[in-house]
Amino acid sequence: MVEPLVLENRHTGERLELRRVRIDGETCLELRGSLPPRSEGPPLHVHLREGEEGTVIRGRLTATMGRQRVEAGPGETAELPLGSAHRWWNQGDEPLEFLGFVRPVVDLDRYLQAVFQIVNAGPPERPSAVYMAHVMWRHRETQRVLLMPRPLQAMVFGVAFLVGSLTGAYRGDDWPGCPGACPGAPLDGPEEA
Repeated sequence: MVEPLVLENRHTGERLELRRVRIDGETCLELRGSLPPRSEGPPLHVHLREGEEGTVIRGRLTATMGRQRVEAGPGETAELPLGSAHRWWNQGDEPLEFLGFVRPVVDLDRYLQAVFQIVNAGPPERPSAVYMAHVMWRHRETQRVLLMPRPLQAMVFGVAFLVGSLTGAYRGDDWPGCPGACPGAPLDGPEEA
């Protein structure tokens, strides 16, 4: 078994271990995650080409999917179909631990790796708009964060991306979330089954 890609949010304590695995001839992204008690997970977001499902190992997962509220306890599974706007958190008094899979895997691992780098490089709840704009542009066909109305968000991130481009923020390979620093999760086993 290969060592997973480990991502930790230094502000919230969220931890993810990711690796690509082969299941029935299909490459999937395995997610092992944890979130401390009474902690927020990611903001409202959409995976345009990937679906998620997760089984709670310990604690209680609460999520919203569209207007629907979903709760899952130990042994229960929550499904988040591709294209569904969702967010999740731990409103319980014990740590949340889960095991999930993403199918088909497109680029969620590389996207999360970039986002965690950017979030960890800044102050709490204030990631760099310039670097986040680059990640949002790079993954615009597959991932979307729903922070504000879409036209306004497109304008804000567009301006931030332009500022980053003009100021040289995206030069080299040492800036948070740069493509070269986000190769994604390792594949456990051979590429072909």
